[in-house]
Amino acid sequence: MPGLHIQQIPILGDNYVYLIHDPVSGETAAVDPAAAGPVMDALDERGWRLTRILSTHHHVDHVGGNLELKRATGCRVTGALIDAGRIPGIDDKVSEGDVLAIGGHRIKVLEVPGHTTGHVAYWLEGAAALFCGDTLFSLGCGRLFEGTAAQMWSSLVKLRALPDETRVCCAHEYTSANADFALTQEPDNAVLRARAEEVLKLGEEGKPSVPSILSGEKAANPFLRADVPEFLAAAGLQGKSPIKAFAEIRERKDGF
Repeated sequence: MPGLHIQQIPILGDNYVYLIHDPVSGETAAVDPAAAGPVMDALDERGWRLTRILSTHHHVDHVGGNLELKRATGCRVTGALIDAGRIPGIDDKVSEGDVLAIGGHRIKVLEVPGHTTGHVAYWLEGAAALFCGDTLFSLGCGRLFEGTAAQMWSSLVKLRALPDETRVCCAHEYTSANADFALTQEPDNAVLRARAEEVLKLGEEGKPSVPSILSGEKAANPFLRADVPEFLAAAGLQGKSPIKAFAEIRERKDGF
């Protein structure tokens, strides 16, 4: 079976929208279309037909283009059942473990509350790609606007359990700032230092730092390391439970 085509669209300064296209069926999904115009331009350029929107959560910089795109293309909008009232244009309401499809390719729904209470992620096992909105960033994670530290830690552990080769297709270009903070917590982490240097070079070349690879996130992202003894020692969090350590790291980042 031919593979999916995944196209990243920069938008609104530091957002990313993703198009997922199946060349066999001709189906195309847009993940978190913040605005319709750039998405329609990308579709027209490639001759692709939008059939589905995958919304990870209700924030306007993720759903701002839903209604215009639905009117223009007749696509269906997918979002969390428990957040259905806040996802514009929603048709298909999904929960943990539900499976969608683009052509013959399966998309598994993962509930990942924390940033918002109704946040979901979409896992394409066959493409080794995770579309995680604002739950997991490269070297970072989303702020706790609605959920608790316990919820977010549980969500991150769920994502951390995916295969190492998973591409983390997050929704923002925050990696440089995240690297600056991460280095204050674990300055002697060689993987982190190398990633920070890579991100600096990519920025100088005008290239995106995401998607990243999950194995690298496990080794360098402080928010995935709240139960790793080496990290806890470096960050001065020895003896704290993972949830309390995570909460402290998140508070430090909020004030950074």
